[in-house]
Amino acid sequence: MGILHDLLAAEVYPALGCTEPIACAYAAALAAAELGAPVEGVSLTADPGTFKNGAAVTVPHSGGARGNLVAAVLGALAARPELKLEVLKAATPEMLARAGALQAAGACRYRCLPDVRGFRVEATVFGGGHEARCVLAGGHTSIVLLERDGKILRQADINGGEGEGHAYRAALREMPLRAILEESVKLDEATRRELKRGVEMNLAMAEHGAGVRGVASQLRRMHESGLAADDIFHRTKILVASAVDARMAGLPYPVMTSGGSGNQGIVASLTPWSVGTARGVPEARILESIAAAHAVNAYVKSFTGELSVICGCAMAAGIAAAVAIVYQQAGLDMAKITCAVGNVAGDLGGLICDGAKPGCAVKSVTSVDAAMRAAFMALDSYGVSGDDGVVGHTVEESVRNLGRISLEGMFPVDATLLDILEKKSVASGRA
Repeated sequence: MGILHDLLAAEVYPALGCTEPIACAYAAALAAAELGAPVEGVSLTADPGTFKNGAAVTVPHSGGARGNLVAAVLGALAARPELKLEVLKAATPEMLARAGALQAAGACRYRCLPDVRGFRVEATVFGGGHEARCVLAGGHTSIVLLERDGKILRQADINGGEGEGHAYRAALREMPLRAILEESVKLDEATRRELKRGVEMNLAMAEHGAGVRGVASQLRRMHESGLAADDIFHRTKILVASAVDARMAGLPYPVMTSGGSGNQGIVASLTPWSVGTARGVPEARILESIAAAHAVNAYVKSFTGELSVICGCAMAAGIAAAVAIVYQQAGLDMAKITCAVGNVAGDLGGLICDGAKPGCAVKSVTSVDAAMRAAFMALDSYGVSGDDGVVGHTVEESVRNLGRISLEGMFPVDATLLDILEKKSVASGRA
């Protein structure tokens, strides 16, 4: 339970809203709790991945507003850091009105840190002649600095230890996937209950999403018009899309994350849950497969990065879901698991992340479809050849290749995306 315990604690937790804006809210809440005075202004900076992920997603309890800055201002006014990534549960209509007044008065500033690789959020709050600052880095809840009026209250070394947030990922990168999976499926009862709670939380979000006019409703219409069969693929895609639709629309309910991402948590948990229940797999086995999915998601992200240029729902969570489905039927058959990983990598490798937004539900459907096809082909011992493109001859080689594509080959993509998003913001008057 060593590494599994660490990654579940650090990457699998409830989050209310998209995790990047909510991390900005959390950082601001941490700073505001130390300010000792009413908040009169907020300054926020964020890495490119966080910047793009907050550009178009609706923030819960914001009256339909979008973006990292409104989340940070609400978090500062709430000043309830003990709620972590559910901090906006404490937001009230009065706080929303105050947030709007502060922004209208020009008391709130926001900028991107264009040269930063990896997750980093810095929130500074001002009031009563004082200022307090919080820095998160390496993970959405990983505090590396907390200070008031220049006096350090809390500090951690981002290069090793608490501040890194995911220090165990260095160990993951050195382990063969089989060893990771062998450990991840050995569950105690407390872990099984927590995994089941995560499934129930995400199923509840899917129910809330049934009334959202989004991708899931379009899939239903396709079935009604005879364009899609009511099969296991269709039902699983509707389930996942409903939850993502609800989340991206800013509905005020939490989901259980994976890898610190709510959408990845939805894909990695609801896909194997839907497939397993439809195929009569015992619940205990399904929960083991979901634990394996969380571990695989973390493993892939240890190579591709916390906020990757490539779509995490496709690459990390899609691969994780495929492995989980194979485990349900074939156990730790590494030949079949290798086929599943290669099938997803060969299918979706290079699919970019262009920020969190309602359209993420489209990509989640693509991820689910690819994961299920990859798994069912792998169960028949079919896999894309290791001589094909990014696909390796081993599962570890495939994942390392994806990491190189993300961190070496495609990193400049984010700069182009940020320019596109900035021009859209100016054109719409949101700048």
